[in-house]
Amino acid sequence: MINPVYNALSTGDSSLAFGNDRVKYFDEQVSPFIGIANGNTDGFKELLQLLPVGRKILYATPQIIEEPEGWQLLNETKGVQFVLDPGANPDNAFGIPVPLQKENIEEMVKLATLTKPGPFGERTIDFGNYYGIFQDGRLAAMAGQRLHVTQYTEVSAVCTHPDYTGSGFAAALIQHQINVIRREGKIPFLHVREDNSRAIALYERLEFKVSRLMNFYFLKRR
Repeated sequence: MINPVYNALSTGDSSLAFGNDRVKYFDEQVSPFIGIANGNTDGFKELLQLLPVGRKILYATPQIIEEPEGWQLLNETKGVQFVLDPGANPDNAFGIPVPLQKENIEEMVKLATLTKPGPFGERTIDFGNYYGIFQDGRLAAMAGQRLHVTQYTEVSAVCTHPDYTGSGFAAALIQHQINVIRREGKIPFLHVREDNSRAIALYERLEFKVSRLMNFYFLKRR
């Protein structure tokens, strides 16, 4: 998927989309991601007319871009897009992860802030299908879904509290998401930082295959 965010905003996540046919974006508390239609070279100029001063956005693309006029480049992250091998047969997840609800948002945001799996706001749960594992009365690990692109669904926000690193919780949650997504007739995919060797090793063990490199540009409207 070369343009996953725009395609998600145009299809499976259209109910969360703002903008027009050329540029689309989520509410910032759902996700900072924006999408620009293929071939639209004026996307960032158009976003200047749609978004307020100070608005932060995240743009995903396989391409290398320069800082757009009117935008401040805050951070650039090299990432990798993985898609589950169609023939993969991961082990069944042990136990049954607990569905996370609105009352869990505070704990979810705290865990994401601590572990930094990617942007996570108070309304990110609106993407749906968030599950967690609790230990000692607190949220020890979680994973959910983010982009829904026609026949593909993204596994996202996979994170484990440092006290439970090595517990196998992340693998169990990903396996659970794989099962949920496949039952819906979709193909799981995900994104990860290029330098996150621990996570990449886990994804490869679960039979995810590299699809393409993906650059993530975090920008702020001047």
